Amino acid sequence: MSLNKYFIGIDIGGTKCTLTVSNKELKILHRIQFATHTERGPNYAINQILKIIDEFKIKIDFEKVKSIGISCGGPLNSKRGLVLSPPNLPGWDNIPIVEIINNKTDKPTFIQNDANACALAEWRYGAGIGTQNMIFLTFGTGLGAGLILNGQLYTGSNDNAGEVGHIRLDYEGPVGFNKTGSFEGFCSGSGIAKLAQIIAEEKLNKGEKISYCSSFEELHAISALQLSKLANMGDKDALEVFNLSAKKLGYGLSILIDILNPERIVIGSVYARNPHLFDVLSNEIISKEAIPASRSICSVVPAQLGDNVGDIASICVAIDGYLTHKKL
Repeated sequence: MSLNKYFIGIDIGGTKCTLTVSNKELKILHRIQFATHTERGPNYAINQILKIIDEFKIKIDFEKVKSIGISCGGPLNSKRGLVLSPPNLPGWDNIPIVEIINNKTDKPTFIQNDANACALAEWRYGAGIGTQNMIFLTFGTGLGAGLILNGQLYTGSNDNAGEVGHIRLDYEGPVGFNKTGSFEGFCSGSGIAKLAQIIAEEKLNKGEKISYCSSFEELHAISALQLSKLANMGDKDALEVFNLSAKKLGYGLSILIDILNPERIVIGSVYARNPHLFDVLSNEIISKEAIPASRSICSVVPAQLGDNVGDIASICVAIDGYLTHKKL
């Protein structure tokens, strides 16, 4: 790819949407963000996206745009370019977003769910550089995975590959992915908060004191951010929550290591900001549970791209689609 090639990324979220233009070196040339306003329905956001694309046509030589990438919460149909009723985008039911953008621009347009898009970004430009087999775990509000296998993104038969949050790790515990004791229930921002609520409620019922919750009325106000701050200060009650999450992370990672034999597992969000709260206990579990030959070549590392990952991820969908398209 030469330096005069441009790529457009569109990151569609439940709170905000962002459009970016970059060159192949991933230098962001233009960036425009707006509130999604899901209460106004999909047409509002789509019309805003189309208006911003018109602005880009004025700002850059649009002939040099080689492809457009869309990152959006799932479920999706990436082959048909459809958004299929994501929980954070009410009303986005079978929206042919790729066709809409393609008709507007006459440019090859590609879409991936946000976990897959972030996996591409970390693989090409972040903590996964140089690997052929990498797993990216979101570890944000929920737990999803993007899979890079044999040097390419693997999405499965109908875009459901990587839904590791649905794996059951226990028959008791917090609910995540609509399943009690799931990987997401123990290892996500919302899951950690729920886990803390369960522990706090049990202690309050016994008349015990707990640092992060002094009454039943405060249970629903517990957050992973609050707990991480306390844990980083050495608070024993908050550390109890993170220690349990760390052990479950070890069990979940061991399953992934045994099945997929990756070189690297890259983990974002809550873990990336606090790897020290997880690594000792999760690594102890991995050393006991995972196949020795597989665990010996696999490193578990924090994601590197931080808060800019959404912009980079959508651009990477465009770049990956362009490179794949060229080979066909």
